[in-house]
Amino acid sequence: MLNKHQDNIRILSLRIVGMDNPHCLATVEGVLKSLKGILKQKLNVNQKAEIQYDSSILNSENIKKAIKAVGYTPIEENEGVVDAEKVARTKEINSLKIKFIISIVLATPLMYLAMATGFKLPIASFIIKNMSIIQFLLATPIMFVGYQFFTRGFISVIKTKKANMDTLVALGVGAAYTYSLYATIAVWAGNQNFSTNDLYYEIAGFLIAFILLGKLLESIAKGKTSEAIKKLMEIAPKTAVIFRDEEEKEIPIKEVSVEDIVVVKPGSQIPVDGTIIEGSSSVDESMITGESIPIEKRQGSKVIGATINKTGTFKFRAEKIGENTALAQIIKLVQNAQGSKAPIQRLADKISAYFVPSVLIIAITSFIIWLLVGETFIFSLTIAITVLIIACPCALGLATPTAVMVGTGLGAENGILIKSAEALQIAGDINAVVFDKTGTLTKGEPELTDIIAYEKEEEEILLLTASIEKSSEHPLGEPLIKKAKEKNLQLKNIENFEALIGKGVEAKIDNSYILLGNKKLMEEKKVDLSSGIKDFERLQDEGKTVMFVAQDNKLIGIIAVLDTLKDSSKEAVEKLKNMQKKVIMITGDNKRTGDAIGKLAGIDIVLSEVLPKDKAEEIKKLQEQKMIVAMVGDGINGLFRSKGILNKLTKKFLI
Repeated sequence: MLNKHQDNIRILSLRIVGMDNPHCLATVEGVLKSLKGILKQKLNVNQKAEIQYDSSILNSENIKKAIKAVGYTPIEENEGVVDAEKVARTKEINSLKIKFIISIVLATPLMYLAMATGFKLPIASFIIKNMSIIQFLLATPIMFVGYQFFTRGFISVIKTKKANMDTLVALGVGAAYTYSLYATIAVWAGNQNFSTNDLYYEIAGFLIAFILLGKLLESIAKGKTSEAIKKLMEIAPKTAVIFRDEEEKEIPIKEVSVEDIVVVKPGSQIPVDGTIIEGSSSVDESMITGESIPIEKRQGSKVIGATINKTGTFKFRAEKIGENTALAQIIKLVQNAQGSKAPIQRLADKISAYFVPSVLIIAITSFIIWLLVGETFIFSLTIAITVLIIACPCALGLATPTAVMVGTGLGAENGILIKSAEALQIAGDINAVVFDKTGTLTKGEPELTDIIAYEKEEEEILLLTASIEKSSEHPLGEPLIKKAKEKNLQLKNIENFEALIGKGVEAKIDNSYILLGNKKLMEEKKVDLSSGIKDFERLQDEGKTVMFVAQDNKLIGIIAVLDTLKDSSKEAVEKLKNMQKKVIMITGDNKRTGDAIGKLAGIDIVLSEVLPKDKAEEIKKLQEQKMIVAMVGDGINGLFRSKGILNKLTKKFLI
């Protein structure tokens, strides 16, 4: 996507498939620097590039052509970029699979032939007689399969005047193959100074096979994380209904401006961040905050883009749009994680930058020294080639970024997004695990746990409350309706229904007025609660949400719902304790509810009444106590509540 900054200045945002390690980044960076008209460039190893250029000197096609010339696939960032990247990534993975299979199938017999004599393995006399030719025929296709190392390695030197790890691979493999080819020709020509012991085809073949395997694993891991990012992007709504010129208009989300009045109807996604100016409703913010019970919103309340409006219609003033919304910031956070480097990787980058030229110098120096001390040209050349082969590939330069990529990719596959490479490195030292409550330890869906009836049957209480809740659409009513359906109860018709925001509901059923709601509602309606106050306090102590039921202003029952623990929660907590990890729960619920859930889960330390915006601060306080903390949270909130920490997203969200 091109954005005009000044008359001739443009910004080109690209996804560069294949630029997923420091050495590839250096190659692309070098070729861009060589282009006239490039004003500024910002690249990172999560394949993202932002290039500022002068359009009077060159255009975007020139830039993309230059990147393609060094072996990478540039894709412009537009609405279809994720799908385009997926196609390119799938193509790359399939290509690497085929190349790896071919190379390993051919390299395996090469290794057998090279080891057969020394280990006295069975081998046909015909093969022994034609050993050099057969090895040549097996190794040559592998060289063609791994052509990318030669093209990228030498193009980097030509275009950027810098050697990279591909250059070292090309030199080591090329030297082994070329020397072996020379020896093959010498043996075939009858030169007695050469034999099959001078062949290094199997080294060249296996090096390419193993490096291709590493590239394949890296590409698969990168693809899994890209898919996770795509799912985050898919959460965002595509359109918004705004109020302009005295009428409602539906427009693409990108056309919404700050200060626009946005209209949100029941069941719709909130398109951007803002503040309600008219109306009220309950909003499901679970995808952002992880809280399963929708939040009551009224004039002055803040709303977050991508959350879901449940009941009423309201208008709000747009305040944050585009890349400034909470969701966009979270997506950016996840994308940047792939470009971050672990401390050990930064060290690896510094060393590997000097490694390639150092290896070349050592190889050439070895060749010259052995030649000067009187050894033959062939012996001296063999020493130089040995240096190149042993040094290739550089484990420090290749293994570290590959480990980071594979680690983050496997995490994404299992529902875990790792926020930064540094977090991945320190994960081994974690000694405290902080769990968010709702949707993480609990199921995230309230369940009906108790019906206490006074002067009525429990089934009648359920029938009355489910009948009234059918019209309210309040989330706390859903478990009541579900239970009534399970019991095959025929719900009653109601009249004069009224939802009392933040308190409960009332309606007329069979000529009786039914109230269902919290203590505040009952006190306003002057309902005597003395007969149920002990049950109310007991249920609250158990961490349950309690609702009173009154008929004609007389208490007839109590309903309690609870976001119950997941089946695996207690086991997970127990395992962490056995690993000597300190387990902590953090929740926005009151202390009574928090302590009750913590007790059920087997957690001793509970931080209650902590607002979402304050949870990161609580984590910092724990870190100040010398704890290495992992934050485990459900929904996107697990990402932004704990900046700088390892975060977990449950499978229901990102897998």
